[in-house]
Amino acid sequence: MSDDVSKRRLGRGLAALIGEMDQPVPVGEPRSSVNPDRTVPIEFVTRNPKNPRRYFDESELQDLAGSIRQHGIVQPVVVRTRSADRFEIIAGERRWRAAQLAGLVEIPVIVRDVDDRTALELAIVENVQRADLNPLEEALGYEQLIAEHGYTQNDLGEIIGKSRSHVANSLRLLKLPDPVRDMLADGSLSAGHARALVSTPDPVSLARTITSKGMSVRDAEKLAQTHIKAQNAPPQPDLRPEKDSDTVALERSLSDRLGLSVSISHKGNGGQIRISYKTLDQLEEVCRLLEGR
Repeated sequence: MSDDVSKRRLGRGLAALIGEMDQPVPVGEPRSSVNPDRTVPIEFVTRNPKNPRRYFDESELQDLAGSIRQHGIVQPVVVRTRSADRFEIIAGERRWRAAQLAGLVEIPVIVRDVDDRTALELAIVENVQRADLNPLEEALGYEQLIAEHGYTQNDLGEIIGKSRSHVANSLRLLKLPDPVRDMLADGSLSAGHARALVSTPDPVSLARTITSKGMSVRDAEKLAQTHIKAQNAPPQPDLRPEKDSDTVALERSLSDRLGLSVSISHKGNGGQIRISYKTLDQLEEVCRLLEGR
């Protein structure tokens, strides 16, 4: 299959390669009328290690497992052949996981003959169409297609039915440090929150502020802009007057005598002497000297 044909077919959605699965079912006809190619032992089916989806909510899996115990798998798992009797999932890993929890021995499958690239494309398209990917998984899937198969952002936009700017904004999330990416993956931060942090000097601390205060995306954008402006602001000049040589010499003399840092500042006819200490013993020594003991 040529690149152009693959992209055109994928651009029309999963129906292009998975067939009847995305077609509407007539009213009153059960979804299970989508006939599987065969039923295979569940242990003969393995997940696709390059599936962009990494996070599966345990409670949702348990709910699906309960439904499967009652009604079985009503939508077959789409797989490709890896050997004579072994299969790798293209679409439907969540159903496969729930079927294991439900104790199924066999599952219905639809077998499709596709290469590695097309399997990855289909996995991304299926999950994006179902909104099953969190923003980080989606971005990692796009990155993988670009890195391994030479797709442009325009290509990806056509495949998934999104704009090029959507793809670009998704990829920007990968510039964030790991702690922020973890918050994005577990749902603590939305994609809108995370995008506002990409260009900030300290996205981790800002992300924690946003989550702790329950800030909206708009508020997060304002917070980010404030920090970006502060980062780019020119340094303020030191307006303090330079100390004359006599003051510097006196500071040095007192520092040598006390063994501590001494700073003298003049203001009008008066001023201040500041003695810095690090331990209580040093403070006690200063007090002893001042009391003349």
